[in-house]
Amino acid sequence: MPLQLNLLHEEISQERQRKRDPLKISMYVAAGLAGLLALNYLWSAYRTLTIKAHLSAVERDWAKVEPQVSAAQKRAEQLNGIISTARTLDQFIDSRFFWAPILETISRCVTPNLQITNLDGMIDESNKATTISLEGTAAGREPRAVAEDFRQLLLEQLGKEQPGLKVEFRTLEDLDTLVSVGGNNVAAAHFIISVNLNTGAKTPASRPAERKSKSKKEES
Repeated sequence: MPLQLNLLHEEISQERQRKRDPLKISMYVAAGLAGLLALNYLWSAYRTLTIKAHLSAVERDWAKVEPQVSAAQKRAEQLNGIISTARTLDQFIDSRFFWAPILETISRCVTPNLQITNLDGMIDESNKATTISLEGTAAGREPRAVAEDFRQLLLEQLGKEQPGLKVEFRTLEDLDTLVSVGGNNVAAAHFIISVNLNTGAKTPASRPAERKSKSKKEES
């Protein structure tokens, strides 16, 4: 085996040592980190400028449409107020009590030998209770029976539209005088009948339906 001599061993060792110098390695690492930080800073600055430019564009667009949005909000508030008022009026109309159908039914129950001399009506808004007081004179061979027939007829006819109706005598007494009915003098009785019904929000079914159908026709 031939013998080889390395005369540059010391110089090669020194060169390798210089290359492995920790200070130089640290400097290289520091320079790399500084470059990365510089790139990150430039990228962040670019993103910031882009976001600011987008924000400025959005602010310009908002400045253009803001008056329209404010006007639309005010208009929406006005329309909501109108809708609320209309609903309140609808509820008031739908919950009101109609006297005409009740009076018409009572008038149909009055017979020729019976006379209504006084009629009073009152509505209690707290519980929607309606009280009707009928005062009159019944005439016939049995005037009390005539008054009772009238009470039963009221109960039957009014009860068709108003469930839970109460028709009661407050006063029923014979009169000493005679009255003329069909040319004959017959006995008479004085009566006061109390009609109590709870109307609540109930109204004749035909009226709201007619009003709603009418509004639909007008819209079409």
